[in-house]
Amino acid sequence: MRACVLTATGGLDHLQITDVPDAPAPTVGEVRISVRAAALNHLDLFVAEGMPGGADRFPHIVGADGAGVVESVGPDVKTVKVGDRVMLNPGISDYTCEFCRAGEHSLCVNFRLLGEHLPGTIAALVTIPAQNVARIPQLAEELTWAEAAAFSLVTLTAWRMLVMRAQLKAGETVLIWGIGGGVSLTGMRIAKLLGARTIVTSSDDDKLSKAKALGADVTLNHKTQKISQEVRALTNKRGVDVVFDNVGAATWDDSLRCLRRGGRLVTCGATSGPNVSLDLRRLFWHHWSILGSTMGNAAEYAEIVRRLGQGELRPIIDGVYPLERARDAYERLARAEQLGKVVVELLYGV
Repeated sequence: MRACVLTATGGLDHLQITDVPDAPAPTVGEVRISVRAAALNHLDLFVAEGMPGGADRFPHIVGADGAGVVESVGPDVKTVKVGDRVMLNPGISDYTCEFCRAGEHSLCVNFRLLGEHLPGTIAALVTIPAQNVARIPQLAEELTWAEAAAFSLVTLTAWRMLVMRAQLKAGETVLIWGIGGGVSLTGMRIAKLLGARTIVTSSDDDKLSKAKALGADVTLNHKTQKISQEVRALTNKRGVDVVFDNVGAATWDDSLRCLRRGGRLVTCGATSGPNVSLDLRRLFWHHWSILGSTMGNAAEYAEIVRRLGQGELRPIIDGVYPLERARDAYERLARAEQLGKVVVELLYGV
């Protein structure tokens, strides 16, 4: 089958479009999907560079998000059938450990991600557990393959961050860094869905203008403005209730300066670096909550799919590239030029 693979880690020069063995036939509880489209995430850039626990056998098929048609099913699979249009939840749990039994699948002791620890989605076929596929909801305006592929990872991640971890409420104010990224853009839309006020940042005024059109209440340019000063002025020195941060080292200090007393900082990533400092005296004096978050559980995934079926949280697509131009898609993401999701289609234009 045709696929986009890494032949080694160390950067995008090691990406290659080539033929690899077909994904294995499904066994008990598995399905094999004929992939139509796969969406990129910042995770894919990290995998290409090389990261602890990431790809160590090559060629390694890349891509976490995807959507396609069920090509075959293993024994005892009843939830989907051959021919169903489905999208993939890329977080693979063992469904047996103590956390899985408690319904916390993203805390699974054997948690793995497609495209990072397992063969990914930028390939003609992928085989995964049936628990990790969901039928694409039928909408009046049918979801494109690109939209279906772009939905799962960022929506599940942002939903868990704001709804379950930070417990954002109507009337609260949330600061969201880097609005061009898929998780941040989705986080803004979820926050608006919950009735919260959103302050979003970018270093690109054009992205800020587009974010405003998509519903952002306040836009700030973190290249030309001091965000903590602006936020304090906007909130009458109180600070925001929640900071939504996946940037890490570059934004950490300002994130804390933006928090109100008793505020919550929720983070799912560290695109600018993982190491930060923290004055514990400020932490306990201000009663801050620092919350980590990764992906989400099966119930949360079912809920975001239900909401998609109601017409909410439809993905915003930045650009779509055919498989042979997957490197171009990666490079656009690496340059941080996107607003929304960058997608690779395996059957371009179909």
